[in-house]
Amino acid sequence: MTRETVVGEALDLLDEVGLDAVSTRHLAKRLGVEQPSLYYHFRNKKELLGAMAEAAMAPHATALLPDPADDWRDWFLANTRSFRRTLLMRRDGARLHAGSSPAGEDLDRLARKMAFLLASGIPERDARMAMLASGYFTVGCVLEEQADTDPDTHHPEVPHINHESAFEAGLALILDGLSNRIAEPHPTSE
Repeated sequence: MTRETVVGEALDLLDEVGLDAVSTRHLAKRLGVEQPSLYYHFRNKKELLGAMAEAAMAPHATALLPDPADDWRDWFLANTRSFRRTLLMRRDGARLHAGSSPAGEDLDRLARKMAFLLASGIPERDARMAMLASGYFTVGCVLEEQADTDPDTHHPEVPHINHESAFEAGLALILDGLSNRIAEPHPTSE
């Protein structure tokens, strides 16, 4: 039993029962081992959940990095959409990801994305805030979408939400706001 096997089975368990029902006891039973043997690979459930979150993000983590010739707006849209698609691949994917922090290769990828935005003429603070805002926005949208398990139970006076359309509208607002910020003259310090 390898660490990758444990994480893979844990993600399959997540898809079957949801995040609230994932437990080391349930996972050990699924793997046909005693619960303490999981601690050989993970010291505790928090560490297991972190490894699951990292593995669940693999499709986004392997997406192409921006090329210097790319239009930053097109790349920003594609990157954020890729993040959303990846979160939606797993049941409770947004909840699993929420609160996680990039590490290792993910930090390197993030640095390359930031360098691309800076080279595209976006001020560092605006680039950081746009990446942070789009990430939080995407996780929040997916949390709501994944919580909306029975769309037929909506109150009749509340319009039905098309989650993808709402996401795209919000993403456009973030992109438009960033475009407007960089179009404004920035004061220079003397």
